[in-house]
Amino acid sequence: MAKKVAVIMGSDSDLPVVKKALAELKFFGVEYECHIMSAHRTPRMVCDFAEKAKGNDFGVIICAAGMAAHLAGIVAGHTTLPVIGIPCSGSSFNGMDALLSTVQMPSGIPVATVAVDGAKNAALLAVQILAISNDALSAQLSVAKRTMIDQINEKEKKLQAELESMDS
Repeated sequence: MAKKVAVIMGSDSDLPVVKKALAELKFFGVEYECHIMSAHRTPRMVCDFAEKAKGNDFGVIICAAGMAAHLAGIVAGHTTLPVIGIPCSGSSFNGMDALLSTVQMPSGIPVATVAVDGAKNAALLAVQILAISNDALSAQLSVAKRTMIDQINEKEKKLQAELESMDS
């Protein structure tokens, strides 16, 4: 059975960012669950979920939070699964507070952190982690990367053609 991805957001205000991760997981056919849990308002719920996640067939946990953004760190402190943090913008600091809260973890409690509002990359990283033990998922990732390369090559051809026509 393939492992699932847990996607936890600290607030429903994080949903517009999180939707990008959910769309990417869906694109790759990765099963996921999405929940709202707050590190500060529902800490017991967060800890309980994190402690049981591995036994509930999750392989990776993605945590999205803004402002103080302690969610990913609390989750990482209560599981041995990989945790990916998405710092969310929306505060008067444009997400820098969330970025620093997510990335500055103490030794022994790692959280992989993507860019502010970088939900798509969080999902891709989760897929890559799961693909280590899933050949079909690994093949899908290879196709997706090849498609990206082909798209850039096409853009390069168009650019060079446009530049040539400017010189004529």
